[in-house]
Amino acid sequence: MTKTFFGAFSAIALMASVAHAQEFTTYTVDDTVDNVSFSVESAILDNGLTIDFTSHPGDMLERTREDVGSDVVLFSDAVIFNFCSAKVSREVIEADVTNIGFCPYAIFVYSTPDNPDRTIVGHQKYPGESMAPANDLLDSIIETALE
Repeated sequence: MTKTFFGAFSAIALMASVAHAQEFTTYTVDDTVDNVSFSVESAILDNGLTIDFTSHPGDMLERTREDVGSDVVLFSDAVIFNFCSAKVSREVIEADVTNIGFCPYAIFVYSTPDNPDRTIVGHQKYPGESMAPANDLLDSIIETALE
């Protein structure tokens, strides 16, 4: 049992270091989070995709800021859209079944208190050639939203 626990712990530590090494593709636009979020949401829906969940991490981080002993305001606003594409997901998962771990995909939109009218929009850049279709989809959605 100890050997199994150690093996599982080692695997978790390895996954954590790999996840930390992930990169992000970001775009900066001189506009508000509300406007950019609306455009991103529209671009996702215009691709025939369904948004599974819209997260507001900035609200949660602000609401809990004092509870965790911080005085740092991180975001003016922040939104994350989670969604999947049956076509792209099937393609990348058929190429490598472990790519299921990347579903659903996410696009984040945020601004900071220092620059509330400068918005960052982006996505995690998924590793490996088998995930190229997902990266292309996410870039295409963002580029459409920012046109």
